[in-house]
Parts: sequence; structure tokens; C-alpha cells
Amino acid sequence: MDRSQKEEMVAQLKQLFTEQTLVVVTHYSGLTVANLTELRGKMREAGASYKVTKNRLSRLALDDMDFKELGELFSGPIGLAFSEDPVAAAKVTVEFAKENESLIVLGGVFNGQILDIAAINSLAKLPSLDALRAGLVGMIQTPGTRIAGVLAAPAGQVARVIGAYSEKEEAA
Repeated sequence: MDRSQKEEMVAQLKQLFTEQTLVVVTHYSGLTVANLTELRGKMREAGASYKVTKNRLSRLALDDMDFKELGELFSGPIGLAFSEDPVAAAKVTVEFAKENESLIVLGGVFNGQILDIAAINSLAKLPSLDALRAGLVGMIQTPGTRIAGVLAAPAGQVARVIGAYSEKEEAA
């Protein structure tokens, strides 16, 4: 890799660290190519990505950022899971790490704040952005459904009372 390629890679990493909401740093020693392909596939399904990086270039990308202490995690074979969704990358990474002991979550950065392993695990337990949106839409639609039910209920009750009286008179 020549100097211009390295500079381009550093620029891409800088862009990744600034544009993505969540970046999770992982140690992937012991994972096979098939494991990494599976991980990338799961990331893609969740709307996230996984990238293997060079430690030195990653540290250079972090140099002028507020969270450059994250560079201390870059030793050994390092991969970055990232997403714009604040939960997707954490959720897939933590689930995959449970299945494969060779993937170790080291920490990450969320909107410019450094996260430890416990914070990444907490993020992974949250529902995804799509699930939250669906819940919000459901909550917004529910009052309308309830109002329609309440308005229809008196008419239904009157019909049941009339039906009961008619059955009572027929029996008598």
C-alpha cells in the first residue's frame, strides 16, 4: 500500500468515525473467513457494516478527534462494526460474539462519546430504530381505534338490550 492509498484510507476512516452514529471496535482473532463473511451478512441485513482496518491508519484517523482515546483499543486484529442506527451494529456484534468466542467486543464510540463493553451490551439490548418507529406508529393509531370502539359500543349495547328483550318476549 503506497502513501496515497494510505492517505485515502485514513480519510475514509475519518469519514466513518464522523458520519456513523455508532462504531463498535472488535478483536476478531481466530475467526475464519467464513465466520467474517457470515458476520458481514448479518450486519448487512441489520443495516450495519463491518470493516477490518489497519491499526496504525485507524489511530491516524482518530488523531484530531474528540475521542482519540479510542485508539488505545487498536492492537491486534481489529474490526469495526458501524451503523447510522444507534443500535444495529451493537446488537449484531454482541449476538455474534455470543455465538463465536473468537469475536471480542472491546468498546466503541456513540455520537462522539467513548463507550465501554457494558455500554455496548446495554445498547444491544435496546429495540432497533425500526422497532421503535413501529411502536410509536402503533401508539399513535391506538387512540383512534379506541375512540371508534367507544363510539360504536353504545349502539352495540342498545342492540344487545333490544335483542335480549325480544328473546324474553318470545319465550313468554
